[in-house]
Amino acid sequence: MDGTLILALVVAAALAFDFTNGFHDTGNAMAASIATGALKPRVAVLLSAALNMVGAFLSLAVAATIAKGIVDQGVVTLPLVVGALAGAIVWNVVTWYLGLPSSSSHALVGALVGATLAAVGTGGVVWSGLVQKVVVPALLAPVIAGTVAALSTALVYRITRRVPADARDKQLRWGQMASASMVSLAHGTNDAQKSMGIILLALVAGGAVPAGSDVPLWVVVSCALAMAAGTALGGWRVIRTLGKGLTDIQVPQGMASDTSSASVILVSSAFGFPLSTTQVATGSILGSGVGRREKVRWAVAGRMGVAWLVTLPAAAAFGALAVGLEHVVGGDAGIPAVLGVVAAVCAVIWWLSRRAAVDAHNVTADWDGDAQPAAGTPAGAVAAPATVTAATVAPARSTDDVAPPAATPVAV
Repeated sequence: MDGTLILALVVAAALAFDFTNGFHDTGNAMAASIATGALKPRVAVLLSAALNMVGAFLSLAVAATIAKGIVDQGVVTLPLVVGALAGAIVWNVVTWYLGLPSSSSHALVGALVGATLAAVGTGGVVWSGLVQKVVVPALLAPVIAGTVAALSTALVYRITRRVPADARDKQLRWGQMASASMVSLAHGTNDAQKSMGIILLALVAGGAVPAGSDVPLWVVVSCALAMAAGTALGGWRVIRTLGKGLTDIQVPQGMASDTSSASVILVSSAFGFPLSTTQVATGSILGSGVGRREKVRWAVAGRMGVAWLVTLPAAAAFGALAVGLEHVVGGDAGIPAVLGVVAAVCAVIWWLSRRAAVDAHNVTADWDGDAQPAAGTPAGAVAAPATVTAATVAPARSTDDVAPPAATPVAV
């Protein structure tokens, strides 16, 4: 197979990952605004798409980390890159189907490490970079974001305690729209860079650019457009989990959580950390619930925590399996074979998701199950059941939302 065609397939796969990253992570920016009614669902995702695209042009520090700081560029081959992308895409689509806001960033890093281990062994991984720029920020970022959001939420409620709720929410909605927009912009500065770094690795491996090169402009533009297109599609299943599954969000909480998320993500982008914007957003929303002393569905949060813990190793396993399949097929045919399998898996998961669709019409419907109180609230709430559904037949709250027909619920 022609080398240029193989390289084109690899670039297309990277853009496909960027697309899944977009719809998987829309909820990071807009879940709170949609849940509080500050923005209509479709307006929110289109605004997020536009700002994601703008953010992709603002920084390339994270792209440099992915291209140079996780694995040794000298051992990277095109089959290795395809294996990494295959593992990350499959994990993204599986967790989207389950409505779990897992980390697209960690899926990509984990799959890249797994593919490298399968292809060349432990010597190909830059372990110090993995620990310093991925693992440590992954542990600290959600805690910091949650703490900032909890303190900010408590402060906002204290400052506005004498203001009537309707008047308070009417004014703070503008602040929430601004803070949610900043999260979308920050998301573009961090997440779009990861696909840029992967494409740069592929270009180096394919001999199109020399090692140590900067990201070409056409790569920046392509990744920005792919991320924006995925975001505009709307990852409604994850939006629903973040906006309705963790806690019942009010406008002051939404503004505080979005401001916290944007601040942490922008700082991490400046330092070149490929941060999980999903973990930051989730930590902020949980923190806002604690700061308001609102009921928090810790059972849902616990399932998210499990997903966070297994993302790196699970994506690594998928990446290693993809490289193994390439070796079994052999030769240049391994790359299209792996991409074909990935396309088939994605098609099946999409078909399954249609059985209990979540979209702009039912994304704000009431969440099934009870919540547990956050620390400091009176005890007595009933624990959330083991299974919480992503789709529900309860009517949506906004006047223009219509509940869908009853469907088989999908466990989140």
